[in-house]
Amino acid sequence: MPCPGDYFPVIWTVFSEINIVFIDLNQLFRNFSVQISSMEAVRSFYSYLRRFIDLSEEEFAHHLEPVIKVRRFGKREKVTRAGEIEDNFNFIAKGLVRKYYCKGNQEINTQISFEGHLILSQESFHSRQPSEYFVETIEPTTFVTITHDDLERVYAKSHQMEHLARLLITYAMVIKDRWQMQLVKMTPRERFLNFVTKNAELMQRVPQKYLASYLNIKAETFSRFKHLLRNYTRSTLVHS
Repeated sequence: MPCPGDYFPVIWTVFSEINIVFIDLNQLFRNFSVQISSMEAVRSFYSYLRRFIDLSEEEFAHHLEPVIKVRRFGKREKVTRAGEIEDNFNFIAKGLVRKYYCKGNQEINTQISFEGHLILSQESFHSRQPSEYFVETIEPTTFVTITHDDLERVYAKSHQMEHLARLLITYAMVIKDRWQMQLVKMTPRERFLNFVTKNAELMQRVPQKYLASYLNIKAETFSRFKHLLRNYTRSTLVHS
């Protein structure tokens, strides 16, 4: 007959496995607790497209809804990897995402986007060549996605959808050119203040190292700017 102590390793193993399950479930809930419903995600995408053309609900339902996929990712999950051909046109319905490339041991961030914006490896998507970029979530994220092949079929059936695509591509190019001009013309301090003024919320949501890389500011310089901004804010509150 086995001694009671003989059961301890078995009991410990069972409890350990149960704890691992609980930990995994807790992590899962943390990752996806802030997600929105698929219907809300699709509606936000529809609202976004209406900024560019007068798109009726019937047209949206007929041309786009059948090819839409709602995809959900946890925190810090790869959406696209360098070396892969980008196949997904992604609209961020909920969450926070970055695009970056690797230079030696450094990750150079070229885009940080949140709800209501598009993010993908555009060059790869349009050229059908392997991406040089990674796309990775910063927060748990819900995407509204349409694949490249599905979009091509939509364009072939509708001149209006093809026109919409041109408007979206043009808008993305204009935004990119504006950002490149800011990198050239603005000082690091000006870039920092301009970003903070327009994206104050992201200062709390995005890790500092990502923001410093995105703004092309050295990490120590970014910290100094942030400290000066904090002191300026306190001084303003005291004297207001």
